[in-house]
Amino acid sequence: MKTIAVTIRTSVALMIVILAYQLVVTGIAQAVMPDKADGSLIYNDKHEVIGSKWIGQNFTSPGYFHGRISSIEYNAVSSGTPNYAPSNPDMLERTKASVEAWKSENPGVPVSELPVDLITNSGSGLDPHISVEAAQVQIPRISKSTGIPEEQLKELVAKHTQERELGVLGERAVNVLLLNIDVQKTVNGK
Repeated sequence: MKTIAVTIRTSVALMIVILAYQLVVTGIAQAVMPDKADGSLIYNDKHEVIGSKWIGQNFTSPGYFHGRISSIEYNAVSSGTPNYAPSNPDMLERTKASVEAWKSENPGVPVSELPVDLITNSGSGLDPHISVEAAQVQIPRISKSTGIPEEQLKELVAKHTQERELGVLGERAVNVLLLNIDVQKTVNGK
């Protein structure tokens, strides 16, 4: 009986310590970096959540920049991707379909100029970024669809280009959601 009492007291004490720790860490995060602590959410003019800076979305309209393929349909509930080998028949079929879609949506850009990140998915399946090259090759299609001059679209891509961390880590990238928000504002004249 004494062992059970000690076990219960120890369990309750640990639960209190863990709860206190979580509250302190959450409080510090909210005070120091509230945007990140809340998920880096992006709001529209009506203060409705339209996305997160860190979760990709599926854009299919010809008037928007398209992101990477997501084998999980951008469902953030569970991230991950199948680890298909390049010789896997499903991977080959999906890649062929992606290339065919590219050719029909971007007839003025040869497949030889198609950046690989537009036909492959990231490890999480949720990557919101594409390479600068992947954004640039989509400019002719978006210009034709929206009427925005190509030079203006190049400026928007440059505005949303994120440089390497500390100048050496990672690759230059473009956040597709943030870029498309500016494309929409430009189309709407805002």
